Amino acid sequence: MRILIAAVGRLKAGPERDLADRYLDRAVKTGRPLGLNRLDVREISEGRAVRPDDRKAEEAAELLALIPADAEVVVLDEGGRSTTSEGFADFIASARDRGVADLVFAIGGPDGHGPALKARAKSTLAFGAMTWPHQIVRVLLAEQIYRATTILSGHPYHRA
Repeated sequence: MRILIAAVGRLKAGPERDLADRYLDRAVKTGRPLGLNRLDVREISEGRAVRPDDRKAEEAAELLALIPADAEVVVLDEGGRSTTSEGFADFIASARDRGVADLVFAIGGPDGHGPALKARAKSTLAFGAMTWPHQIVRVLLAEQIYRATTILSGHPYHRA
């Protein structure tokens, strides 16, 4: 299974990118034996429309163009459901075991996700009720994907 992070906003060189890359690299290495064959990140620029609804629609269209037709899509949104790290690991394992070829996590821009992307999503996930900058969400998601691979492989990284 391939995991794709489709994100609005580009991470510039710096500590956030370094940290996200470190976790994603670790996730790739620990994920291969688990059947997680690839982990890709695709970025789009923030929309340029003046109205927030137009911006969200523009960004949603661009994100949807990146997503394979048969992919399972999860949008990250403060209104989504929260889960534990073990629950997140189980979710990834379940997708893999159901034969999902592409599992996509979509990170929206400052205005959130457009209705078209929300309609395409199978589920909505929140990293708490707070609003987070996309750079931090990317790091949080990368770390949780890595943590999920360590939980699924029995690695001692996760000690909850």
